[in-house]
Amino acid sequence: MVQKAKILLVDDRPENLLALEAILSALDQTLVRASSGEEALKALLTEDFAVILLDVQMPGMDGFETAAHIKRRERTRDIPIIFLTAINHGPHHTFRGYAAGAVDYISKPFDPWVLRAKVSVFVELHMKNMQLREQAVLLRRELDGGHTGADPERPAGGLLPELSARLAAVEEQAEVLTKELSESGGGLAVSTAAHLERKLAGLRRALDALQPGAAEEKSVETQTG
Repeated sequence: MVQKAKILLVDDRPENLLALEAILSALDQTLVRASSGEEALKALLTEDFAVILLDVQMPGMDGFETAAHIKRRERTRDIPIIFLTAINHGPHHTFRGYAAGAVDYISKPFDPWVLRAKVSVFVELHMKNMQLREQAVLLRRELDGGHTGADPERPAGGLLPELSARLAAVEEQAEVLTKELSESGGGLAVSTAAHLERKLAGLRRALDALQPGAAEEKSVETQTG
């Protein structure tokens, strides 16, 4: 079963949270409510989120302050934040949102289709990152088994072809996603996708190096070079 991504919705008004849930329910992901910045930070202590939708105007800790706390934590600093605001004080106010670490800044009332499309991009990026981490765990287990002989019944390197095939599927999906992001023009989203592709390339090099005969091929290349 594919694990669902979690989306954090932060707003002090229950009717706004209800509206966001109605808009994003079509994505079929896990929607988590927070009615204040403090409640959002508490949820972020134990849960992993694909994206945060954060209201700017809240009593007590506002959206800017909440985002600053999120970006200071190593665990949460890379989670995309989309600011939602009912006010518009011009370019300076928008710049403050981006300076606080937001990937997007949307004024209310917003187009439900646009908001859903933006959130879906970050959900997909999150899922690709989860797949990448799973591949890394499988690779680590294979290496540990190879060194310790934990599974004597499995032929050496028997999991490498499976890992390579799974990685190839993730690489193909990441390539399609990067193309879509490039066409949509989302700067930070494109940068995040490029970072994911670099991680995939590193994992591919590590897998290739573990293939039987890889060491001999590299030795021949060094001698002939």
